[in-house]
Formats: sequence, structure tokens, C-alpha cells
Amino acid sequence: MRRAAPLAAALTVFVLALPAAADATTIYAASSLRGVFPRIDPSQTFSFGGSGRLQLQVSRGAPADLFASASPREPQELFRAGKCGRPSVFATNTLALIVPRANRAGITSVADLARGPRRRVAVGARGVPVGDYTRRMLARLGLGSILTRNLVSNEANVGGVVSKVALGSADAGFVYVTDGRIASRKVRVIRLPASAQPPINYAFCIVRRRGVDAAGAQAFVGRVRSARGRALLQAAGFGLPRR
Repeated sequence: MRRAAPLAAALTVFVLALPAAADATTIYAASSLRGVFPRIDPSQTFSFGGSGRLQLQVSRGAPADLFASASPREPQELFRAGKCGRPSVFATNTLALIVPRANRAGITSVADLARGPRRRVAVGARGVPVGDYTRRMLARLGLGSILTRNLVSNEANVGGVVSKVALGSADAGFVYVTDGRIASRKVRVIRLPASAQPPINYAFCIVRRRGVDAAGAQAFVGRVRSARGRALLQAAGFGLPRR
């Protein structure tokens, strides 16, 4: 693993250093979309991260053409500020609990985190969509104490939660079910009660700035909403809003 790490890092730098296509549209998207957006259209330039952080970058004039968030709040705020066109919902998701493949802590349900020894738990920070959804779900279950009795790390995006659990730095983490699929070789997914699931809606909007590639952004929106795009979203574990 130690020998492979430098090679992996070098390859990552190489891939990121490749020049973008001249007609590529720049898409800022929530981390949880990293497994599906490039499959819908690999020719575009993607920047994945926490929705709140990406929102801040767009509001400050970052060269994004389209912004896709894991909640409608961020695009709505940009819309009200005149930084984005009217947002629209294009996908839904659900929360899941993940544990490392080895699962040495012996966690089999979310209730296990409310009893027994203290565990290391990774969650999204407050203000991060996955973090806010997690806190809402735990409140519905009456298990908010999980975040006070355990050793909790607050991550800037869902990718950080997945990494902590996959590397064994956390005994459990709350993520989207789609992220559990992406990391299925390194983590186990534990389903959460459907009755406690908060509504999770993904929304995107075309950015308003000088030089924006509005046509390219609209074309990508069309690809996401196409039959193929919707099929790829479903295959990745996302739900679809009614047309």
C-alpha cells in the first residue's frame, strides 16, 4: 500500500493536469455526484466538493457554468442573489450508515451507536447537506445522542466521511446510499429506517456571470434529464423526481 500511494498520487496529478477540451463546460457539483456525472458526459470539466463551499466559490465569481448541489438551498440562495438562474431538482437520494469491511466494532444497526462502548463516528459538518440531513434523520429516530456520546469527526463533504470509514479511521459514518455503492469494496452499507429518511433533493442551476457558457450548461442539463441520463442516475442508486 505504501509503495502504491506515491504512484496513485502521481496519476491523480497527471489526470488533473490534462488540458480541458476547448468546448468543455465547467460544472461545479456535489461530491456525491462524482460517480455519475462523468459517466453522463465525460467530455466536461468537473469540480467536485462540498455544496456549501462550491456555492461560496460561485458567489465570488468562480469560472463555473453550472452548479449542482446536494440540496436545493444553495442554488436557491445563489438565485436570490442573482448569481444563478432558477434552480430545478434533477435527482433524489437516501441516507445510509457505512462501516469498514472488517467492522471490528461489530456495528449492525444505527441503534448500536447509542449503546455500548464509544465509537469513532464520521458525519458531515453542520451546514453541509449530508451533515444536516444526518442530524435531521437522527432527531427523527430519537438518537441525537449518537453525536454527543461518541468520538465524532465533522467532515467538509460526504467524500471525507467515506474516506474516514474506508481507511478504518472511523468505525461508522453517515453518507448517501450512492456513496456506499461507490465504496462497496471497502465498506459495508447498513440501511436506515425509511420512516426516518428526510427528503433529499439535488438541484442545479446555470450560473450567471460574464463569459458563462450558458449553452453548454443547458446542453448538460438536457443530458442529465434525457432517458440515458436518468437511467445512469438510477443505476448509481439515485432516485428521480417526477417529470
